[in-house]
Amino acid sequence: MRAYVMAAAALAALLPVAANAAAPKGVWTNPRKSVRVAFQPCGDAICGKVIAATPQAEADAKRGGGAPLVGAMLFQDFRQGESGMWFGSVLVPDLGQTISGTIRQVDANTLVGEGCVIANIGCRTQTWTRVK
Repeated sequence: MRAYVMAAAALAALLPVAANAAAPKGVWTNPRKSVRVAFQPCGDAICGKVIAATPQAEADAKRGGGAPLVGAMLFQDFRQGESGMWFGSVLVPDLGQTISGTIRQVDANTLVGEGCVIANIGCRTQTWTRVK
């Protein structure tokens, strides 16, 4: 469950303010400051790769049967929609699943992401903060 929340938080970090807003860039951290993700271009999409994780976050990911968290592509194939929202897939390490999600950048230092396990069931929202 904690990984699901981390994934949702990661999604939150990618949401732009307006439809023509630039893609999220830089390094972002989840509310617990246990995971850091760097966003980067991935072809014509954007992705977020885990560049740092606490030992507890790594242990949670391993319980889900996943590979090491650091180096994992947490946010995958995110593309901007007409509303300025970004849509893609989020890896939930502690569940060992990839789910659909959205992200939106609220301001220069705040991203909000949401992911749902199935349709609109089991949804979580998380706010990420830019690392300075």
